[in-house]
Amino acid sequence: MSLKRVVVTGLGALTPLGQNMPETWQAMINGVSGAAPIQNFDAEKFKTKFACEVKNYDPKEHFDRKEARKLDPCAQFGLISADEAVLDSGLDLEKEDLTRIGVIWGSGIGGLKTFSDEVANFTKNDNTPRFNPFLFLR
Repeated sequence: MSLKRVVVTGLGALTPLGQNMPETWQAMINGVSGAAPIQNFDAEKFKTKFACEVKNYDPKEHFDRKEARKLDPCAQFGLISADEAVLDSGLDLEKEDLTRIGVIWGSGIGGLKTFSDEVANFTKNDNTPRFNPFLFLR
């Protein structure tokens, strides 16, 4: 198998350090920590009360209400970051061969909020397997 040349033309990020790549990069350069007290759930009974959560995120700034409900926050972060990377690339997608363009996105672990919510809903009813139809699309 021969290696193919890859060129990174754009970057995007939505992280505990910033809402976009410039904010994230500046925080990294300045040695800022993304750790802070947990805000996304009640951590009272947990020994650890801090985490690296994305801060000040409002899905309404990026998605309409219906679309935001369909997408797990992890998927939302991926779409926002990918969009930023494409915009950062400066590519005119009307003039490019789209079969030669892609976005690589990564997450340490994703989609857990949706999975957790669905399991909690399952255990609250009579254990009839009823799940949100978007569970496996998120």
